[in-house]
Amino acid sequence: MPAVRQQLATATRATRLIFLISGIGMASWAPMVPYIKARLGLDDASLGLVLLAFGGGSMLSMPLVGLLTHRYGNRKVISVAGLLLCVAIPLLAIVPNVLTLTVTLLYFGAMLGAVDVAMNAHAVEVERRDGRALMSGFHGLFSIGGLVGAALMSALLALGLPLSVGALAIALLLALIVLSQCGNLLSRVDDVARQAVKFRLPRGLLLLLGMLCFVSFLAEGSMLDWSAVLLRDFRGFSAASAGIGYACFSVAMAGGRLAGDGVIARLGPVWTVRIGASVAAIGFLLVAMATWPPVSLFGFVLIGLGASNIVPVMFSAAGRLPGSAPAISIATVTTLGYAGLLSGPALIGFLAHASNLPVALAVVAGLLLLVAGAARIVRR
Repeated sequence: MPAVRQQLATATRATRLIFLISGIGMASWAPMVPYIKARLGLDDASLGLVLLAFGGGSMLSMPLVGLLTHRYGNRKVISVAGLLLCVAIPLLAIVPNVLTLTVTLLYFGAMLGAVDVAMNAHAVEVERRDGRALMSGFHGLFSIGGLVGAALMSALLALGLPLSVGALAIALLLALIVLSQCGNLLSRVDDVARQAVKFRLPRGLLLLLGMLCFVSFLAEGSMLDWSAVLLRDFRGFSAASAGIGYACFSVAMAGGRLAGDGVIARLGPVWTVRIGASVAAIGFLLVAMATWPPVSLFGFVLIGLGASNIVPVMFSAAGRLPGSAPAISIATVTTLGYAGLLSGPALIGFLAHASNLPVALAVVAGLLLLVAGAARIVRR
């Protein structure tokens, strides 16, 4: 049926673009932070507290969005939340005080969380209809979007544009993509899409998947918050060059996800998670134990490659769980994953305070080995 295949190909392309704009939207915030911090006169402690609203908004919205997506369909939620996300970006550039910044970040995080849940649920349905592994490629586009978003906003600011103008330009670009692609998304998922569901706490396989996502996101969050500190304080890097560790991790993760669909097709989801988590654990051990800087940087590359396909495989597995709507399952594992992303760096900080940072990162290696041991849960 050529028409059906063409519709699926169009939906696949639209899904890739939604993942891309989600990454761009999230990463465009990072270059804005120093400007807003200086304009509002925030110190590091105050900024840290305000930034909690960003992750908190995502976590609060995800369970509700799972229900809305299940009820109204992925396309409607992606379209509405995507456009509302575009509104948030220029608002962040013009907030007049700390209170409005906090409220706007809460709103920004909520819209990003809504798009995140809906686009992953849509990706599960596209993957199911296609019959091939596609989720890692979708997440690869999100990673590329992250690199593009940060670079694009930085470039606009470097050209001397006011922050509000740069933010508005990115928001308009993202809005155009959303409007051009929302009609290409699948309108319905399956026959159970509109059955009534009740909220309940996760349990059984869904809870286990969520906890494995918690560990995976914790590992990713530790790279964002602690990689530069490790290289500066324990490996002799200057403050200006300490960010190279996270750069190695990010590029390796993007590359691993873009190649991930082929890897999953060859190895299967179980061995992809098993090998990936083991490789990431080895990377954490190298980062924690190796004193020669090139070996430490190689460890960051291994972490990025190893961790790259764990979350996509788990999201696919959550969307296939029997007896649960895909949107609800994905909302659950995403919420638990974000909990790991937000709380993980703080937990590592506590461990580092009790011992030291290399020991704390070695503990993450042990948690990833537990993920490798539980990999059978993602079996198709």
